[in-house]
Amino acid sequence: METLRSSLAGQLQAARLSQFVGRDAERDAFRAALAAQSLPFAVLYVHGPGGVGKTWLLRQFEALADSAGALLLTLDARNIEVSAAGFGSAFRAAVASALPDTPIEAGDLRAVWRAVKAAKRRVVLTIDTYELVDTLDGFVRDTFLSDMPDDVLVVLAGRQAPSAGWRGDPAWHALMRGVPLRNLSRREGAAYLERRNVPEAFRTVALAFTHGHPLALSLVAETYAQRGTLNNLSIEGAPDIVKTLLDNFVQKVPGPAHRAALEACAMVRMLTESLLSRMLNVEDSHELFDWLRGLSFIDASRHGVFPHDLARDAIAADVRWRNPDWYAVLHKRARAYYVSRLSRSQDIEQQRAIFDFTFLHRDNIVVRQFFDWQESGNTRVEPLRAEHAPAVCAAIARDEGPLAASTAAYWLERHPDAAYALCEGGRMVGYFIRVPLHAVDDADVRADGVVERVWRQLREQAPLRPGEVAGFFRFWGAIDGHQQVSPVQSLIFITAVQFYLTTPRLACTLFHCIDPDFWNMLFAYADLDRLPEQDYSADERQFGVFFHDWRKRPPAAWLDLLAEREMSLNPPAAPAPRAQQQQAIALSESEFTDALRDALKAMARSNTLRGNPLLGSRLVSDAAGVSTGESERVLALRKLITDAAHVLNTTPREAKFYRAFHHTYLQPAASQEAAAELIDVPFSTYRRHLQTAVERLTAELWSRELGS
Repeated sequence: METLRSSLAGQLQAARLSQFVGRDAERDAFRAALAAQSLPFAVLYVHGPGGVGKTWLLRQFEALADSAGALLLTLDARNIEVSAAGFGSAFRAAVASALPDTPIEAGDLRAVWRAVKAAKRRVVLTIDTYELVDTLDGFVRDTFLSDMPDDVLVVLAGRQAPSAGWRGDPAWHALMRGVPLRNLSRREGAAYLERRNVPEAFRTVALAFTHGHPLALSLVAETYAQRGTLNNLSIEGAPDIVKTLLDNFVQKVPGPAHRAALEACAMVRMLTESLLSRMLNVEDSHELFDWLRGLSFIDASRHGVFPHDLARDAIAADVRWRNPDWYAVLHKRARAYYVSRLSRSQDIEQQRAIFDFTFLHRDNIVVRQFFDWQESGNTRVEPLRAEHAPAVCAAIARDEGPLAASTAAYWLERHPDAAYALCEGGRMVGYFIRVPLHAVDDADVRADGVVERVWRQLREQAPLRPGEVAGFFRFWGAIDGHQQVSPVQSLIFITAVQFYLTTPRLACTLFHCIDPDFWNMLFAYADLDRLPEQDYSADERQFGVFFHDWRKRPPAAWLDLLAEREMSLNPPAAPAPRAQQQQAIALSESEFTDALRDALKAMARSNTLRGNPLLGSRLVSDAAGVSTGESERVLALRKLITDAAHVLNTTPREAKFYRAFHHTYLQPAASQEAAAELIDVPFSTYRRHLQTAVERLTAELWSRELGS
């Protein structure tokens, strides 16, 4: 029986080791130490939050030690009585198990160490879950290890970073190496999912959900193994996974005040002691803030403390589901704090306050698609210098066409104070030209056809009064990537909000965008109306203009509106302008089928559904509401198509049809031939599967249109 048990343990260990990915630098350092004639350090201190893979890395170290012929001693603090005597007893038992034929003198730990030294081999001692014996840290460091022979390598693995006793002692500072573990990289996470047989089609959503956290990756892989799909994977939709993650992140919360502090930390981008006091409505939060700083999944920067991404998502989702009223209170207090900071700060500090305010909206289904929260503290917005002009014009010529570039050159020369550069490390990474419509003259209007049309409509529908200001973000984007979602694009939007909130007598603002259909949802959320009269095409590109009248909804009321929409998660759509209202359409079955096929082609080609007859169908009206505008209906139609397609993926027999549909319309390959290669079927089979998927999707949506 013992042989069978040992054999099974070996097989399980081999299976676990075969799934291990990443941590190359840590393994290389350990391997080099094993091979060194004289150990470069005596203690390797591995630390990181729960579920980050400390135990798995320890198993890798143990396998490497075993392969190198070292004497391996293993302890787990979960099995140690928390006392000096209990620790010594556990160590003595580990040595006796590893050296069954070696007599060990009775007495103190020095006798046990002498038995270890007599083995005349490199020795590796691992201690897992070290945080459970943290009260013995001084004993382990100053008594237990002080008697250790110089050829023993100790690996400690725990949640907390090395204490001040390790870091403050000059001798241990030279003999101890700290190894902080963080999440796996995107490449490593994808490799792990591949080893767990998760299909490539699901890896992107799995990586976005887990942020590379090893335990979360393992749970997601297990979810796929059980269900055969990861459709609709989200923090809100995976309560079992969230509970497991929370149990790992938050094992001991001393009391309700500490839990409240943790929930506040998960809601905001960076938490300071003053912000924590405001959110908890207390005068002194010093003790709570210090407690947060000591948690293994909390990091610190010069701007405050913040949780690891997955911890943040799990904690915020839990409190929002468990206590939405408390979530709303925290949100309101944080918003009030940021608004007060706006009036007391300038320039980069004011930008940071706006960025923090915007971060409160990150959970909204609309906002999270259009913001990249990886703010770079090194990126600065500054007046655009003359030497930057050629690079800006070259980027605009590439992304918007030669006529747009010549128009931009005109504004750079005519109104140089309207142009700004985003610079990082001395290099320009983005730009925007904000034309002051209140200051243009007849020559300006004649020089730019877009400004001419906008100025004419503004004069007819929202004329400026003396002293009022109107800003038109005429050109904007990143040098590389133009108007794609990126940190540069997000910082431009933050700068625009700063302009909204700090410009005296601001009457209106406008945004000129390439591919306006893409931006419909975000600008509708931010209460910017699309001006359909300003849509136009140039150089085979589509352009549009969005508008907000600050006289009708001033900044304070605008901030309140955004807060209301964020708190509703899926906010009711703002009423569309009359020109954009969608009339109900009674489509015949053939018209419905044709419109759906056109919608699928549009999704695959340009991701736009604007103008499709289905936007006026009963199906979409029921989903989006009868008084919504086109952007909300486009969002509703996309969701209807996506959800109906996912029904095809509920059984293995139907999954083949879904794969053909997915790689043609939802996540299209470069061509249909490429899609067939991607799903590894002959082209004729792919076409047959695709036709079946479209027919079933059409039948399902037509049935809903009829109300059956």
